[in-house]
Amino acid sequence: MAASLAAPAQISAVESPAKIPDFSGVWSHPFLTGFEPPASGPGPVLNQSRRRDGRANFQTLVGDYKNPILKPEAAATVKRYGDLSLAGKGYTTPSNQCWPGGVPYVFWDFLVQMFQTPDHIYIVYRQGAELRRVRMNQRHPAKVTPSWYGDSVGHYEGDTLVIDTVGVKKGPFAMLDMYGTPFSDKLHVVERYRLVDYDQAKDSIERNDKENIHAGLGWDFDPDYRGKVLQMQFTVEDDGVFTAPWKSSITYRPSVDPWTELICAENARDFDLKESQIPEAGKPDF
Repeated sequence: MAASLAAPAQISAVESPAKIPDFSGVWSHPFLTGFEPPASGPGPVLNQSRRRDGRANFQTLVGDYKNPILKPEAAATVKRYGDLSLAGKGYTTPSNQCWPGGVPYVFWDFLVQMFQTPDHIYIVYRQGAELRRVRMNQRHPAKVTPSWYGDSVGHYEGDTLVIDTVGVKKGPFAMLDMYGTPFSDKLHVVERYRLVDYDQAKDSIERNDKENIHAGLGWDFDPDYRGKVLQMQFTVEDDGVFTAPWKSSITYRPSVDPWTELICAENARDFDLKESQIPEAGKPDF
């Protein structure tokens, strides 16, 4: 099913190579469930279940279905997933079923690498073969064919990389976050990446430390590092699900650990021992 785009992404003039920031390297954000709350204004669904230290309890995922950004049907979906978790039952997500997560779901991942070329940017995530392809200085087509990570077009605004994504495909485990927040074919995500001084990102880092559990364990950063960080701020719009656009961020620091080889292997059984919906090829590759 094709999705149409009312307002194509703005295209800026191609920047000279000297002005293009270098985002190379392995960047680490080892926190569960990842999204950083904004300083003010509408933000993402957060976990109502809390540990003793006040951080989100990853062992019990209970999304705040009363978040005013959620329309009634979306709130009911988030509540349904939370009730399952409170009852001690797991539920399927893209990552635990080895399906592509789409955006912004995939932003939770602990490690990311970016490969920049004049025509494309390739973004690779740690969880299995999670790869995004961003076409530079292009427009979205008039009719967007939905795909797992959507149609992403990018351009530079000075020292900022802007990525505009529409047309994210809805699979059997489609959700925007680990709390089951749904999305529609109207989903529109804009990411803005910048290299900033640690002090500029300090407030975001501290908000994240208060909200999310630090996972570490093979994909960590140096806690004493005070150099440049890679900060990604993103905005989510979807008037089929949300009452207003909302914002969040991810602040990456250089990883002190090498890139980990991780293969997400499909399991033939899901949580209740029923047959899982393992991806199957519709036709042979060759």
